[in-house]
Amino acid sequence: MISRALQTLGRYLLLMRQTFVRPQRSRLFLKQMFQNMYSLGVSSIPLVLIISLFIGALLVLQIKLNIDFPWLPRFAIGYATREVLLLEFSTTIVCVILAGKVGSHIASEIGTMRVTQQIDALDVMGVNSANYVILPKIAGFVLFIPVIDILSVAAGLIGAFGICVIMDIMPVETLAFGLRHDFNEWYVWSGFIKSYVFALIISSVSSYCGYNVRGGSVEVGKASTDAVVWSSIIILFSDLLLTNLLLG
Repeated sequence: MISRALQTLGRYLLLMRQTFVRPQRSRLFLKQMFQNMYSLGVSSIPLVLIISLFIGALLVLQIKLNIDFPWLPRFAIGYATREVLLLEFSTTIVCVILAGKVGSHIASEIGTMRVTQQIDALDVMGVNSANYVILPKIAGFVLFIPVIDILSVAAGLIGAFGICVIMDIMPVETLAFGLRHDFNEWYVWSGFIKSYVFALIISSVSSYCGYNVRGGSVEVGKASTDAVVWSSIIILFSDLLLTNLLLG
């Protein structure tokens, strides 16, 4: 099992070495990168906004129900909501969700190209197929992930204010004070760093799973599942390391 894992890691690193080289046609690369930025990033915004909106509202509701003690100031609800959104939800949890949407999309698209011999045709023509197919997807998604991170935090805060108004859980001014209380700017930057790493994991692992498909449509589906599973596992493991490194 360990030997197989090391072999897989070696093949992944060799594929990334083949991928991260200067594109042969810069203009075509930029065109593909922006197309993937839209198909992988922009198309994910509605899903992220809806989930973040409800999570922001649920965070305020759950925290209020569970820590509403006389000796605890009410602005702590806003403080705790902000910390959860910045440190974990809008980075780690959103990227785990995107591993399901974006990861499966990348793996199935590249896997379909493999089983229909489009990648083999690129290799025959002397084109670096890994660089041509994979690099625009990685670059497009990694460059767009900060936008998703910001929108997720914004939607979560809107949901938090919305639940306070709709259900009269607490005064909006108290929530706003808690959101501003003892703000640490480094939490924002550490969230961006983690998002960049997680986006790289999603796009590269999913590309590896799709690029190494062998067989037919059944194997493409299996590669999509493997991409989601392994991306999620690696993201959660990386989150432990990055949290300890950046905030420890």
